[in-house]
Amino acid sequence: MAILLAAGAGSRFGGGKLLHPLDDGAAIAAHAARNLVSAGLDVTAVIRPGDFPLAEMLEQEGCRVTVCPDAAQGMGVSLAHGVAQSRDAAGWIVALADMPRIRPETIARVAQVLMAGADIVAPSYQGDRGHPVAFSRKFLHELQLLTGDSGARAIVQRNQAMVKLVDGDDPGVLLDIDRRTDLQRTT
Repeated sequence: MAILLAAGAGSRFGGGKLLHPLDDGAAIAAHAARNLVSAGLDVTAVIRPGDFPLAEMLEQEGCRVTVCPDAAQGMGVSLAHGVAQSRDAAGWIVALADMPRIRPETIARVAQVLMAGADIVAPSYQGDRGHPVAFSRKFLHELQLLTGDSGARAIVQRNQAMVKLVDGDDPGVLLDIDRRTDLQRTT
C-alpha cells in the first residue's frame, strides 16, 4: 500500500504547486501518482479539504483519494490519516506528491525489500537517503499517532538500526519541488 501525501498548501511555491505542469504538460502530483501506480502499488492519496481539482486528477491517475480534515496541522497528521484509511495493510510506502521524478523501478525495489521482511526501507542515491520511505506493519501505532509537520522523520531517527537502504542510480529520490526555482532541476 502506498500513501501519497498531497495535502500541503505549497506556500513556498506560491500555491498551486501540485497541479503545476512539468515540461511534458502533466502536473507534478500526476507524475508522482503515476510512478507509484506504475510500480504496481495500490495508492491512497491524502489531500486537504476543498482541493477538488487535485482530487479529480489523482483519481484519474488511479489513486483512491481521502480528505484529511486536519491537514493544515501538518504532514504528520496527513500521514496518520492515510495510515488510518489503510490500517489493514502489511506495510506502507510513504511518498510525497512533490517528488515527481522517482522511477517506478526504484519504488518497486523499496516495496520488494519491505515485503521481504525489512522494518523500514528507503532508497539512497550517492550515499544520501531519499524517498519514498516504507514502514512495516510494526509501526502502525506510531504512524497513527503522528502530529505536526515532520512526518515520520522522528520514527526513522529513533529506529536508525532498522533502516534498510536500497542503493541505486535514481537521483529522483532526492528531488523534491518546494519552490518554483526547483522546477529547473526536473528536466
